[in-house]
Amino acid sequence: MSIVRTPDDRFDNLPDYPFAPNYVEVNGLRLHTVDEGAGETILCLHGEPSWSYLYRKMIPVFIEAGMRVIATDWFGFGRSDKPVADADYTWDFHYSSMLG
Repeated sequence: MSIVRTPDDRFDNLPDYPFAPNYVEVNGLRLHTVDEGAGETILCLHGEPSWSYLYRKMIPVFIEAGMRVIATDWFGFGRSDKPVADADYTWDFHYSSMLG
């Protein structure tokens, strides 16, 4: 599978997005998540076309309430790897990526 990987420096100095990147390898692809806070976990899954930046104002509120927040960038979005072929983007592909 051919992919595009956006360099991390493209995300430097984003307004209201101070979160450290976390990467998990899933089936040879790099998946990005924000993982902040401690306590009961809230999983934030963005729609299309968006990425974890969507939750930048909500994450601090949840953390202050004592929650752990995980906000994932689906493959093809944000800091996650982007497969080149349109045929790679299926619901099964995205679903299985969350199962690891």
